[in-house]
This record gives sequence, C-alpha cells and structure tokens, in this order.
Amino acid sequence: GIPSLKPVTSNRFAERKHVLDLDDFTPSEIQLVLDNTVAMQEVIGRSVRKVPALRGKTIVTLFHEPSTRTRVSFEQAGKILSADVINISDSASSAKKGESLYNTALSVQAMQADIIVVRHPHSGSTNFLAQHLNSSVINAGDGCHAHPTQALLDLYTIQSHFGDIKNRRVVIVGDILYSRVARSNLWGLTKMGARVTLCAPPTLIPPDFINGFSKDHPFESVSVTHNLSEAIKDADVVMALRLQTERQSS
Repeated sequence: GIPSLKPVTSNRFAERKHVLDLDDFTPSEIQLVLDNTVAMQEVIGRSVRKVPALRGKTIVTLFHEPSTRTRVSFEQAGKILSADVINISDSASSAKKGESLYNTALSVQAMQADIIVVRHPHSGSTNFLAQHLNSSVINAGDGCHAHPTQALLDLYTIQSHFGDIKNRRVVIVGDILYSRVARSNLWGLTKMGARVTLCAPPTLIPPDFINGFSKDHPFESVSVTHNLSEAIKDADVVMALRLQTERQSS
C-alpha cells in the first residue's frame, strides 16, 4: 500500500522542478519533506520495501566525484519508489575522453531521463544544467557550494531526536570554508528557526562570516567563534565536519 503522505498544498512546491539548494525552499516546504520522510521510514521497515510513486520514471545518477553513501542512497530511494535507476560514474563515462558535463547531460536527457542526480566538483554545475535541460536536476553536491539532500537528512535527524528544530542550539565544527554541507545546512537550519554557531580556525571560515553579518543578511542570527569549548557549551547538536582536502588542491 501507499504510505499516508501529506498532500502538497503549496502550488509553488507542486511546481518545483529541481532541487539545487535550500535557499529557495520555504520553511513549510522543508517541513513537508520532513513530514513525508516519517511516512517513508515506515516503508523502509516493511518486508517488501516498495511503493509505486515513481513507477514508469527513469532516474540517472551522474557522479563526477567518488561517492558511496550518496550514490547508493539515491539508487535505493529510486528503486523503493519503483523508478528505473541508471548509474553513471565519471570513470565509466565519456568524460574520461574529454566530453563536457553539458554534453554528457544532453546525452542522458536524450535517453528520456526524467530526473538526473548530479554530483560534480565544480560549484554551480547543477544550476547550469538546470538552466539548459528539460529533465529535473537534483544536486547531490556541487563543489564547495551546496548539498541540499544531505542538509534535509540532517534536519530530519534533528527533528526525529528533539521533536522540533526551532530554537535548538546547533554547532557546526570544522572545515566551514570548503564545506557544501555546512552551506546548505545554514540555509535549512536558519529557515527552520535553529540557533547556529560556526566554530573553526579563522583559516577555515569564509572571511565575510568572520567580519559579521549585516541586518539584511539571511544568516544574521548565526554566530561565529574560534573557541571550541565556548561553542559546544549548552549545545543541543554538534555537527563535525572533516577537512575537505580534495577541495584544497589549489
């Protein structure tokens, strides 16, 4: 049977074609995703993990960066939703012969792909594809820019432990400068009313974050500290980020 999913009441959400970051999500849209995740979690616990929501649809995962958890998670999700899933990795694509991401994506679209899930080392790559493709594009991580599905997962984890996210004290510790996860989480956490503290050495925090936020800045409620003991005092959640060495080659 189909789980009890909450209906889409927002026309804006119903018409959403891409998932590129959480900056253009409203708090109610984020909450709708989290509420439906509760229903889908029940599906995962069944002996037959299958619902027909995406029957007849084709999902292509196009990964130009190494990945285990993200790629397998998208493949599993697609199959649970009854979609046909095709995986394309960088090592197995014509990118090895010099084909551009755009031409690769056009080839995938020509194969009638309904949804293309993209992970790429260049920031903005998924936004570029969304402007030029008819297929829906889901950002599975682009450079240092964004990783919206990971942020949604983090929001769901917080909600499942605490019941709500508003006014929770969340500390993000580690490599903020190069972390796409931190950036998407900043959008999601602040939209859902969490109180966020960033903690890292000055060299691992974006300079404009250190200099403070103006009153019209979307992250004005975010605080920055370089003192770990100060940061984690009274924290509800501590999110630890590893050093993103693969983004520091230059």
